[in-house]
Amino acid sequence: MAQTSPFSAALNELRRRGAAALVGLPSAVHELSQAFQEAGHELALVGGPVRDMFLGRKVADLDFTTSATPDQSADVLAKWGHSWWDIGKRFGTIGAKRGDVIVEVTTYRTETYDPASRKPDVVYGTHLEGDLSRRDFTVNSMAVRLPQLTLVDPFGGLEDLAGGLLRTPASPEQSFDDDPLRMMRAARFSAQLGLDIDEAVLAAMSQMAGRIEIVSAERVQGELVKLLLAPAPRRGLETMVYTGLADHVLPELSALQLEVDEHHHHKDVYEHSLTVLDQAIALETEGDGPVPGPDLVLRLAALLHDVGKPATRRYEPDGGVSFHHHEVVGAKLSAKRLRALAFDSATIKDVARLVELHLRFHGYGSGSWTDSAVRRYVVDAGPLLERLHRLTRSDCTTRNRRRADELAFAYDDLERRIAELAEREELSKMRPDLDGEEIMAILQIRPGPDVGRAYRHLLALRMESGPLGKPAAEEALRAWWAEQTP
Repeated sequence: MAQTSPFSAALNELRRRGAAALVGLPSAVHELSQAFQEAGHELALVGGPVRDMFLGRKVADLDFTTSATPDQSADVLAKWGHSWWDIGKRFGTIGAKRGDVIVEVTTYRTETYDPASRKPDVVYGTHLEGDLSRRDFTVNSMAVRLPQLTLVDPFGGLEDLAGGLLRTPASPEQSFDDDPLRMMRAARFSAQLGLDIDEAVLAAMSQMAGRIEIVSAERVQGELVKLLLAPAPRRGLETMVYTGLADHVLPELSALQLEVDEHHHHKDVYEHSLTVLDQAIALETEGDGPVPGPDLVLRLAALLHDVGKPATRRYEPDGGVSFHHHEVVGAKLSAKRLRALAFDSATIKDVARLVELHLRFHGYGSGSWTDSAVRRYVVDAGPLLERLHRLTRSDCTTRNRRRADELAFAYDDLERRIAELAEREELSKMRPDLDGEEIMAILQIRPGPDVGRAYRHLLALRMESGPLGKPAAEEALRAWWAEQTP
């Protein structure tokens, strides 16, 4: 009996999964296809949902394409759904919801781009195959005609999926010229689906990487976030650096490829950063844990934690290399880059703070940290403490087993001390022994800067000495105030 090749086996498995998924489509979808057919229009399930059905992945949203005009689609969807909307009508898309089923239906189209424009001009088409030809990659250029459940795959997307290959239906140069964001999507799908990017596609990305600059920061950020939250973001990031795409999107990452000095006195910071990212991802927790994955803040901090090194690198007289204060510089560079990519202020603040704090642990292994130092570590980390635990542990990439064990044991001890202090003193809720109202009453002052200074002084005492109790805190407050008042 002839053996089935691995490719044929993979292809057969994709077909089996796809057939099972199509049979299991909600009845509302079949009713929708009947409604379009009775109105004289074609309807097909298309793009990502089709790809994911063959892969056995969960399908969240259902995307359809149709021969109907947007107005004709709206007429059908208004009768089919419990609600409908036309927010995307200018792009030919009408949405609707029926029970738990949410659909988007888009008229067959061909998009054309002005080379200097960020937005496409939409031209409606008349054939499903023409619509598929304008899509980004062959694995996304498959459709299933409804209600017949017939696969339409003019560009071999299913075979590419079985072979783990990412190609474009048209020439990659034309595809990326039409929409440069597709270069980011190539990197993202490599990370998300584990696909190898076709050599011609990689060559076009390298040649056209600069075109990404005409795309809005918001759209680029959206693809970068999806890439970082993928199961294997390293694949996508390496693609971005290899093709030069990162030079325009995340130049700080490319800059980490420091020249290795002839004596190899410092490690490859770029490879180290990607390894830290991998290790941080491995430390993410399940949904009910303290850092449920995928965690965007932790992954960004892991990737960017050393971006301050190129600017702070110094060759020392003894032949060594130093990066003094790279954590401070790195925090500023991280915040600047994330702002340029239109990230929200909370994400920017948290990532920059983690980058700033990622070296704080070093030195603990000497055993010289007092309870006060441990309290400060916890208070400075605040709600980022669990992420900081994981970032700090991930930052150890040494091949020296003994050194790695020493660092792990030291951090185990620090976490033990934090847990003991937390149980005894409720570190996460640490406050001075007196609140603002009590401070004003004791010192007989009105709200203002002096209250804040007094509060910070008492908080510092609290971290230094532990809980004082109100009588001792009041005595300390009065003594401090006497030194402040002429």
